Amino acid sequence: MSVPRIVIVGAGFAGYAVARRLERALRPAAAEIVIVSPFGYTLYQPLLPEVAAGLLDPRSIAGPLHRKLRRTRLIPGTATGVDLAARRCEVTMIDGHTATVRYDRLVLCPGSVTRSFDIPGLKEHAHGMKSLADAVYLRDHVIAQLELANAGLDTAERAERLGFLVVGGGYSGVETAANLQLLTSKALRSFPRLDPALLTWTLIDVAPRLLPEMGDRLGAVAMRKLTRRGIGIRLGTTIERLTATSADLTDGSTLPCRTVVWTAGVQPSPVVATLDAPTERGRLVVGADLRLPGTPGVFAVGDAAAVPDLDKGGDAICPPTAQHATRQARTAARNVVASLHGGEPRPYRHRDLGMVVDLGGSQAVARPLGVPLTGVPAQAVTRGYHLATVPSARAKARVLGDWLLHNVAGDDLIRVGLMDPATGSLADVEHSL
Repeated sequence: MSVPRIVIVGAGFAGYAVARRLERALRPAAAEIVIVSPFGYTLYQPLLPEVAAGLLDPRSIAGPLHRKLRRTRLIPGTATGVDLAARRCEVTMIDGHTATVRYDRLVLCPGSVTRSFDIPGLKEHAHGMKSLADAVYLRDHVIAQLELANAGLDTAERAERLGFLVVGGGYSGVETAANLQLLTSKALRSFPRLDPALLTWTLIDVAPRLLPEMGDRLGAVAMRKLTRRGIGIRLGTTIERLTATSADLTDGSTLPCRTVVWTAGVQPSPVVATLDAPTERGRLVVGADLRLPGTPGVFAVGDAAAVPDLDKGGDAICPPTAQHATRQARTAARNVVASLHGGEPRPYRHRDLGMVVDLGGSQAVARPLGVPLTGVPAQAVTRGYHLATVPSARAKARVLGDWLLHNVAGDDLIRVGLMDPATGSLADVEHSL
C-alpha cells in the first residue's frame, strides 16, 4: 500500500513551519510530504523594507527549502484550484504547464496577495512590497530616480523624480517609508547637484490613525518621529488617480511623484476562492483545531484561514500576522499527525508576544508582552526579535553581518539592473557591453 501523501500549499511562515515539524514528527515511511511553492525558498517578509533600503542582502532573508527540508518534495508552481471531493490540487508550474497533485491530507497556507482597488492608473504606475523581487526592484527604481534627477536639468522633472509616495499606514507602509527615506536623504550626499528641498516623502492612509495595532500612544510616537525626519503624513486620505508623474489625492491635492509604493492591505490568495467552502472576509472558516468543517483531512492556517481566537472567547478571528501563522503551523502539524495515527486534534491557542516596528536607524516602536518601548530600547527589541525568528542559523548570521557591515561601511548605491529592458539573451548582453 502507498503511504499517505501530505500536500502543503505555500512555503511562507506557515507552510515552511508545517513541513519542518512534519519531517521531525513522522518517520520517512509514515508519509510522503509535498510542498507547493513557486520559489525554492521561504521568505522572511518583515525585513523586505531593509532589503529595499540596502541594509540587507536579498539572500539574507530567504531560507532555502532544498537545504532546510530534507525529505519534503518541492513542486515548483502555484496552486490555482482545489477539488475537495476528488482530493486533488491543480498547480500551474513555473514553466506554465498545469499539473494535478493528489493528496490524502491537505494543509492550505497559500498566504496573501496585495489588495488593490479600481483606482485609475494604480496597476500601471504603483509598485508593490510583497515579494523579494518587489523589494529589489524598488531599490533599483529609487536609486535610478536619484541618478536621473541628478542628470536632468528641468526643475519640474527633478521634483517629480524626487517625489516619493507610500500608501498604507500599517507595518509595511511605515517601515518602507521610514527606511527608504533614510536611504534617499543620505544618498543626496553623493549627488551635490540636487537640491535637498526637492526631496519629498509622503505617507498616506485612509485610516484616521497611524499603526492602529500598536495603540494610540506608540502610533503617535511613530508619527512624530517620522514627521521630524521630513516625512509628510496625511491620514484620512488615499489616491484618487495616478499618472506616471503625479498622484491626485482625495483631499484635493496633487503630488508630483514618479514613485508610488502601494502597501494598503492584503487579501487571501486566489486559490481560496476555488474551494466550495464558507469564508469570512475572504478567509476559509475553520475550527479551533484548524480543520475545514465537513472535509476530513483538510487544514487551513495563516492568512488563508479565519481561525477563532480562543483567547478572546472565540468570537473574534486571529489577525493575519506572521506570529499567528508560525504558531498555527505547530498546531496544524500536530493535528495532521494525529489524523494519521488516530489521535485527537488540539485547538489553537496563543499568547500575544507583542509587536515591533522598525523606523530606521536607531528609531523604532515596540510593544513586547504589552510593554510600550520607543527609541534605542525599542530598536534593540525589534532587531532581537527579527534575529530570533529569521528562518535559519545561516540567515541569522547573514542578517547580523549585513547590519554590522552597513553600520560601518554605509550604502554603495548600486543598482543590479532590474529596470533594464534586456531579456538576458546573448544579443542583449552583447549590446549592453
